[in-house]
Amino acid sequence: MNLKLRRFAVLPLVLTAAAFFVSTVNVAHAAWTPRKPVEFVIMAGPGGGADKMARLMQTVIEKHNFSPKPFIPVNKPGGSGAEALVHMKSKKKDNHIVMVTLNSFYTTPLRQPNLRVDPLTFKPIARMAEDTFILWVHKDAGITNIEQFVDAAKKAGSKWTMAGTGKGGEDELLTSFLNKTYGLKMKYVPFKGGGRVAKELAGKHANSTVNNPSEALGFYESGDVVPIVAFTKDRLPLFPDTPTMGEVGVPYSYFMQRSVVGTPGMTDDAYEFYKGVFEKVYNSEEWKAYMKKKSLLGDFLSGNGLVDYWKVNNETHRKMLKEIGEI
Repeated sequence: MNLKLRRFAVLPLVLTAAAFFVSTVNVAHAAWTPRKPVEFVIMAGPGGGADKMARLMQTVIEKHNFSPKPFIPVNKPGGSGAEALVHMKSKKKDNHIVMVTLNSFYTTPLRQPNLRVDPLTFKPIARMAEDTFILWVHKDAGITNIEQFVDAAKKAGSKWTMAGTGKGGEDELLTSFLNKTYGLKMKYVPFKGGGRVAKELAGKHANSTVNNPSEALGFYESGDVVPIVAFTKDRLPLFPDTPTMGEVGVPYSYFMQRSVVGTPGMTDDAYEFYKGVFEKVYNSEEWKAYMKKKSLLGDFLSGNGLVDYWKVNNETHRKMLKEIGEI
């Protein structure tokens, strides 16, 4: 074979090797995306704020094709979120599962140390909002302000029931705060989700709740429940006539995180994918409208900023739980 022919014979091999090398490099640097449906865990029951939020986000993700694979909501409310936390811990390093959290993300591990769950080890994907709280009563109670509420609850003593989500969580902490602040003896009755809690009050099976606006909004719009006071610094636009705790003489505000987390050990490339997805959701018109309608507050937060936020709130809830004797 002469030199010219030999060169032509070698050329295809060189081109093939080059193509293989380029293909390998592209695969190595390709952005991670899910290869199967993503399990979207909700650490609360159906109908509550966390559930509604998760299902809206699922809809937005699907509508705008933010993910090549669908997100499948799965409610795991058992044990005030313990079921969900243990499930996530058991899926360590699994890139195909994320969870919507609330403040039981802090309180349940603190109350149940045998779970051996450290919330600070979860992947800090996104804080989507901070939810607000309002004290509600049924319209038939005839109560329209905090003074009337305190008088009625004092007269009823332990027969006055406050329905709430889970044990040792946000609602019980607020119930304890009201009891301590006003010298009340309200009995706290836990349920598995905010939707059920709202129904208990609307059906007059409880005397009051501290539901999030998103959970009680339907019954408020139908005229069944009445907002008495908001646990916020400023009045909520959706409830302009409802005073804050500060306005009634007790400067106090309390919020609940609405965050999305990944499993402990989730890879960084998977984290970047989910962060991008939920940042797009946060910036969507649907999410902006939802935040306004449901009186949600707060900026998008992720990564180290979200971990720092968790650390502060974890210690705050540790102190609150100690005060009510839960830990």
